[in-house]
Amino acid sequence: MKNVTVSVGEEVHRRARIRAAERGTSLSAAVREFLIAFAGGETGFEWRKRLQDETLASIGRFRASDRLSREDLHDRAIR
Repeated sequence: MKNVTVSVGEEVHRRARIRAAERGTSLSAAVREFLIAFAGGETGFEWRKRLQDETLASIGRFRASDRLSREDLHDRAIR
């Protein structure tokens, strides 16, 4: 992990520390989150891959016998 030195005025530093405290985090963590978002976080491919993995994990088990029969699928109430 790399260290980054940033110079800001006293008032900006004070307000940033207060805002970080209000959010329950440190100023360092807030700057880290900003830089990750600024740098793009995950690429489009990484985002799609993560979304696919989460979706597949949420499906659980699938069996063909879990599907509706043709008759049930096309059963419509007549009005």
